[in-house]
Amino acid sequence: MSMRELTVLGTASQVPTRRRNHNGYVLRWDDEVILFDPGEGSQRQLLYTGITATDLTRICVTHFHGDHCLGLPGMIQRLSLDRVPHPVPVHFPAGGTEYFARLRHASSFHETADVRAEPVDRDGWRLTTPVGTLEARRLRHPIETYGYRLIEPDERRMLPDRLKAYGISGPAVGELIRAGHLDVDGRRVSLAEVSAPRPGQRFAFVMDTGLCDGVYALAEQADLLVIESTFLNVDTALAAEVGHLTAAQAARVATESGVRRLVLTHFSQRYADPQRFADEAREHFDGDLVVAEDLGTVSVPPRRVPSTG
Repeated sequence: MSMRELTVLGTASQVPTRRRNHNGYVLRWDDEVILFDPGEGSQRQLLYTGITATDLTRICVTHFHGDHCLGLPGMIQRLSLDRVPHPVPVHFPAGGTEYFARLRHASSFHETADVRAEPVDRDGWRLTTPVGTLEARRLRHPIETYGYRLIEPDERRMLPDRLKAYGISGPAVGELIRAGHLDVDGRRVSLAEVSAPRPGQRFAFVMDTGLCDGVYALAEQADLLVIESTFLNVDTALAAEVGHLTAAQAARVATESGVRRLVLTHFSQRYADPQRFADEAREHFDGDLVVAEDLGTVSVPPRRVPSTG
């Protein structure tokens, strides 16, 4: 059975706290298991989740500030220690290729895993994966930074009652899907007559950034948006100065972009009460809202089911 859920390894921003590990997120999307922004301690946090290094199929790094990448050496070495049998691509800003090389070989180890550097070299970079299109958009931060989104292709779902009404069954259904139509008793039946749209789902991951076009492009119609909310309203000016978002800004992005489930994370150590993030976000977003917690899981909402008319 397929599974689509986010596992949170850590929710702290620059400085971890007693309750918040540095960043780290694992998206399980059917057969893809993607590790995003492994900060310090990510390898140990995985031990509490049931996710193993062998499960990982891909790693995505938004930028090379330490709280988003200093867990990479341990994770890469663990891939080799566990002799992970499949290739593991790593995506990161192309301008940080030298940082990636240093982190990859930060210490001596016996390298057996097939870790493949696949840098993001432009805004709008895209890659076809087994479960959909992985896209990167440029964000606004003091160093080169990209957010990611995973877009499942739109499909159609067959309607058994309509197939039955036209007397279509067995191999004829496959022929109809392949050709887009089928001649039955002298009448041409189109695929649209016996099926309904099945919109693909979307996941978006937006870390360190000020408000910019890239944020909205990533968040557009996301079923699950994971977004930084480093600051609260009292520090809006500071957020703008250092290239970060407030919880209220993240919530407004979600509302304006049609997001279904919003996950706030990447919290400054200056705030002890997570409820404050929820309170400020709720003023601008009335959908599903999650204030991320270390080692928590968040499911992707059930698929939208359009009316069949």
